[in-house]
Amino acid sequence: MAIGTAAVDVFGYAGTAVIDGEALRPAGLALLVIAALCLLARRRHPVLVLAVVLSLDLALELTAPLPQHFTAGLAVALYSVGRLSGPGPVAGAVALTVAMPLAVRTESWTAAGWGALNTVMAAVLSIGAGLAVGRRQRAGEAKRELLAERAVAEERRRIARELHDIVAHHITTMQLMAGGARANLAHDPEAAREALVILEGSGRTALGEMRQLLRVLRAGEDPEGTPPAPQPGTADLDRIVSEARLAGTRTAFTVDGPVRPLPPSVGLTVFRIVQEALTNTRKHAGRAGADVRLSYRPDHVLVEVRDDGPGGSSGAASDGRPSAHPAPSRPVTGSGYGLVGMRERVALQGGTLEAAPLDGGGFRVAASLPAS
Repeated sequence: MAIGTAAVDVFGYAGTAVIDGEALRPAGLALLVIAALCLLARRRHPVLVLAVVLSLDLALELTAPLPQHFTAGLAVALYSVGRLSGPGPVAGAVALTVAMPLAVRTESWTAAGWGALNTVMAAVLSIGAGLAVGRRQRAGEAKRELLAERAVAEERRRIARELHDIVAHHITTMQLMAGGARANLAHDPEAAREALVILEGSGRTALGEMRQLLRVLRAGEDPEGTPPAPQPGTADLDRIVSEARLAGTRTAFTVDGPVRPLPPSVGLTVFRIVQEALTNTRKHAGRAGADVRLSYRPDHVLVEVRDDGPGGSSGAASDGRPSAHPAPSRPVTGSGYGLVGMRERVALQGGTLEAAPLDGGGFRVAASLPAS
């Protein structure tokens, strides 16, 4: 910017001198170059730079008068004040710029008046351009901050959903396995040993997934080491179904249609829906059996989990916990944290979710997710 401004002013001054038949004055060229070099500090000190440029232009008028009292360096300095300063400095800059040709008036008052009018128009254009660009940049910065805050809120909600799914599923499995090991410890040590092995594996998986989420929370604090493990998807449904069977839930798993890779976010959503639905079956439906069905369609994928336990009832607590009724119950309106998390996941993927009790008993969770 400084080099370009110096070139414009020097060539303009030289061209005017040649046209008017006057000799070039080295002092005038030097003042124009010095004024352009001052623009190097215009972002940090716009008002000070404008004052220096005006002083140098005033000295130029006294040593080597220009036909026009408005240089390219002055235009850039005014633009910088309009973009980076407040209303007070802007008004003062315009007043000083207009007063300069009148202060060094060497021609008639009429000619000076026309010169002042030209200066006012040029100053208004320069200041106006700076104000417009400054306002646009501030609006863009505010929008970026708003988007950043929204992204942080979305990430917090995502992490909250992940933590709920991890804790609800793995801790429930660990609790059931620990109870089974205790019950079989005396008369069936082999069953107790198998339950403890499953308990250890579930705890290790939960710890790994929670470490991965904590790595997301601490991103930027430490240098990135090994890449995080991939998120679970449809390929992990066999594992989650096997864990449900070992935990005592009779679980069937069926896949319809040609299996194909799904987008990672869709695969994770399918996995979390099945995980949460099976966890709710173990927590709220006692020893009920469950049926998991995954259907691949041309442009979407359907996942359905239904059980034959007791359906939802009005006695469920507002947070999704079972009431004091003899038979377990589940929330049917999506008020529990698990159902809310599932609805949010499906909504983020642009799909639909149904969660309701079945006629004659049982509960059904079904989601349709676009997966083109």
